[in-house]
Amino acid sequence: MKIQVPLKITAADSNARTISGRIVTFDEVALTSAGRTIFRAGSVPMTPVKLNLEHDMTRPIGRTLSMDEVYEKDKLVGINATFKIANTTSGNDALEEAMAGLRDGFSVGVAVDDYETEDGAMIIIASELIEVSLVTEPAVRSARVADVAASEDKEDSEAEDASDVPTNPTEGEQVEDTTVQDAPAAQETVEASLKIEASSRPAFYAKPRLDPSPIKYLENTVRAALGDEDARLYVAAAADTTDNAGLVPTRQLTTVINGLTNTFRPSIEAISSGVLPDAGMSFELPKITVVPTVADTAEGNAPSETDQNAAFVTATVKKYAGQQTFSVELLDRTSPAFFEELMRTLAGAYAKATNAAVNNALIAGATLDSTTVATYPTAAELLGIVARGAASVYGNTQKFASSMIVSSGQWSNIMTLNDNGRPIYNASQPQNAGGVVTPSSLRGNVAGLDLYVDYNNGGDGDGTILIVDRDAYQWFESPSFQLRSNLISTGQVSIMMYGYGSIVTKIAAGAFKNNKA
Repeated sequence: MKIQVPLKITAADSNARTISGRIVTFDEVALTSAGRTIFRAGSVPMTPVKLNLEHDMTRPIGRTLSMDEVYEKDKLVGINATFKIANTTSGNDALEEAMAGLRDGFSVGVAVDDYETEDGAMIIIASELIEVSLVTEPAVRSARVADVAASEDKEDSEAEDASDVPTNPTEGEQVEDTTVQDAPAAQETVEASLKIEASSRPAFYAKPRLDPSPIKYLENTVRAALGDEDARLYVAAAADTTDNAGLVPTRQLTTVINGLTNTFRPSIEAISSGVLPDAGMSFELPKITVVPTVADTAEGNAPSETDQNAAFVTATVKKYAGQQTFSVELLDRTSPAFFEELMRTLAGAYAKATNAAVNNALIAGATLDSTTVATYPTAAELLGIVARGAASVYGNTQKFASSMIVSSGQWSNIMTLNDNGRPIYNASQPQNAGGVVTPSSLRGNVAGLDLYVDYNNGGDGDGTILIVDRDAYQWFESPSFQLRSNLISTGQVSIMMYGYGSIVTKIAAGAFKNNKA
């Protein structure tokens, strides 16, 4: 069972290409991909891992530099970590986004080995740390990054002792040190000053005589990587030769391009979450239906008396599953990247299906605005929807609206709303800003409501704007599972990913939707 735990990054300065902060907080409720979760002290090991972007294993931007246990009054309260960021385009962007507060959250991905449930929360007892990601939106506010060091000191780097610089590296060679040091500051100094000098070939050289065979080319490629200059000249000559077809192979990278799936679940994030009970295809939640009364009572008269009554809300559990069947040859003889990408795409499909179920339930149960408005409202019309929606939610639930869920089309329209040409929801001047909405984030704030952009809601009709009381609806979910079976008769393998979930309407009319004219 794998879950993801988001935590908040905290501060920024510019020193040596590192990002630091709290990655795990123990004994504190966190809203994870499995719902309300609590990590017991010591349940997460300090294992060096890669730092990824948004839990995408194909987008690493750094690695663990150090990890430290944090104690308060002799009690273990969490784990702080420092990550060395690669000098790549993605790494540079990540540092800039962290310092600017745009992508300023840590989220750990763990495989749960042992857990128990208590008061609707998952209590993690033992787990395995798989990866840490830099994310846009964290859920735990108690842990924040301590430092974002985004640049290297050139003078210090050049002044490093020559013994610290690797000898005889080759052009294009990559050096990686995954050792977790006890002294983070010392490790930072070494890493910041580490330089790789690529040996250059002479300005003039004689092209070697070629032995035109793939085996010889492979041999020289290996020797060149080890620093053999003659082998380097052979490889260079082969690359310059146009009549030796097949000697210079076309490399295929393991990075897979996938523009069709993601694991965002905006509608689920916009409401409350819980852990699904461990048995049964339905469960019940007690709900107060009649409350006692209190009235002005004259002296000697009997007090107002109304009995409190309760009933049960029945929730139905549904299974969400997908599979793929393929040959054993594909499993045995293809790149490991195939299976890794298959599981990522199945996880994305699972996220899309469960999010769509919640979004459809919210739209179906929402109160329809009595005022019709054009497909994409003006600023004044949008504020009217918010005002009427807030009043409707409060009148039906006795609680306040907290979230706004919109379609991608409404998101695009909201960013165009302006005050005499000045943007309202992505303006830099506070006196002109009624919230924050940016083209680079699916989260924001509109008229005091947390904004969630839902890609599942792709239409332009009723329900493309939803005003929601977070506590009126709750999504209960089990961990996701994998089931593998061998089909002996056909020599194939089937992989299924599935999980169980239930969307519960705790208080009717806790959502309000726009009415398209």
